[in-house]
Amino acid sequence: MKRIFFKYIAIIALTATAMSSCRKLEEEVYSSVFTDNFYQTSQDAEAALTAAYGALSYLYWGPGAVLCSDFSADQTYPRPVVGRNTLTLFSYDVDYSTQKSFSRAQQEGPLGIWQYSYKGIENANWVIEKVPAIKMDPTRRDAIVGEALFLRAFYYFTLTKNFRDVIIKTSPSKDESAIALPASPQADVFKQIYKDLDDAIAKLPSYSGSSPKGRPAKEVAIGLYAKAALYAGDWAIAKEKASMVINSGKYTLMPNILDVFDVGKEDMARTEVMFAFESESLPNNVNSYNWMMGLCGPPGNAGKEYGNTTYGSMFAYQGFYDSFDPEDKRRLLLATSYINRKNEVVPQNKITPITPKGVLIRKYRDPQSIGPISRNNVPILRLSDIYLIAAEAEFRLNGSTPVALEFFNKVRRRAFGQNMTLPSVYDMITLSLNTILQERSWELFAEGDRWYDLTRTNTFLTVIPAAVNDVYPVRTPMAKHRYFPIPQDEIRVNPNIKQNPDWQ
Repeated sequence: MKRIFFKYIAIIALTATAMSSCRKLEEEVYSSVFTDNFYQTSQDAEAALTAAYGALSYLYWGPGAVLCSDFSADQTYPRPVVGRNTLTLFSYDVDYSTQKSFSRAQQEGPLGIWQYSYKGIENANWVIEKVPAIKMDPTRRDAIVGEALFLRAFYYFTLTKNFRDVIIKTSPSKDESAIALPASPQADVFKQIYKDLDDAIAKLPSYSGSSPKGRPAKEVAIGLYAKAALYAGDWAIAKEKASMVINSGKYTLMPNILDVFDVGKEDMARTEVMFAFESESLPNNVNSYNWMMGLCGPPGNAGKEYGNTTYGSMFAYQGFYDSFDPEDKRRLLLATSYINRKNEVVPQNKITPITPKGVLIRKYRDPQSIGPISRNNVPILRLSDIYLIAAEAEFRLNGSTPVALEFFNKVRRRAFGQNMTLPSVYDMITLSLNTILQERSWELFAEGDRWYDLTRTNTFLTVIPAAVNDVYPVRTPMAKHRYFPIPQDEIRVNPNIKQNPDWQ
């Protein structure tokens, strides 16, 4: 991390410098090493929190936080250019050399996940240490610290599900000796995540219709707690926390799944989309939008409903499309044809030149985009995910009980357009782990989730070789691919960290 230490300094310095237009240029320069003159006012606290959110922009703008999962899994695949296929073919090395050669390693790859997550942790650490001493409204001060604690937990969750054992750092870097730390076992990482979320929950306000967009409420922290516990195998905790979110009544499933991904209904969708990377459609608003629209839309900007600048770089596997029940409304979020700008129907074999079986992803459409700049938010935590977490946790604890089935079937009924509170002909009458994972796949595709479901359950070695097509006819992951290698750049400058054993 020594290499990116100075980026941390720059972020705090720039934040402090840009905080207020009335400050004079001859005033003292701030840095992350000398901060006594910065953390003084409520405006300083808000600016520091903004810096902690900054890493989220880099993770989802690229959007590496989605692509590292989805290009590795069995739902979607990339056009084989600019090193994206190294994820799909599991051909990356510890240096991420191919992605680097195309300048994509940070924007779209595991290297960026490592660097930007630690950038976020560093900035969150400053907030957590310094803001409690600022004289300001105590309710807002607590909320600021609570948000920083949530963000730190989120960044650590992002790191450990990608790299397993990672560096735990809970104080800011005041000199370079503070950054050359060893990795901690994943069990300890989850303990730190739990602690941060416990502290965040105590400080954050509950969700309401007036809650700020893109900011975590108390229930979001509880929901992340449930998901982290599921990954850690703490089934009782996962069920408890997921049930708390559901029983709070703060969020509800939208009756129509298609509305969740209607860019014009995103404000309404906040009743279900608990936490998201919020995009803004403003000219030159770099890193405040994401590339999902451009990646998923047809090549050459050809589909008028998809967006005004699209590249045809990300598609769904035909096998994944075929796995849906034709009556499942979630299949309408995929397409095997589209209407071009001449109002002509483009058939499946003309969607993309790389295969006659192109399947478009319709979760990120914005026909009013400003070029590639779209308004599409990227969901990070949805209530449907929480229901499926509760179902899996109950199943792991007690088997296919009525409780597990009811959690599960709520999501399934919505998918088939049924009343979610009443039994339906589409209800499952018994559950298995495979059934739950498949439902999660149908519900959460193209949201950066599937690969981690396969790796946390260690089922990727059997699932992935069957997810092939004429673009990628052979895919052969190995056991070492369960986690990405720690970037060699980090190991070169940090003598105290060692490569993941399977990658040594």
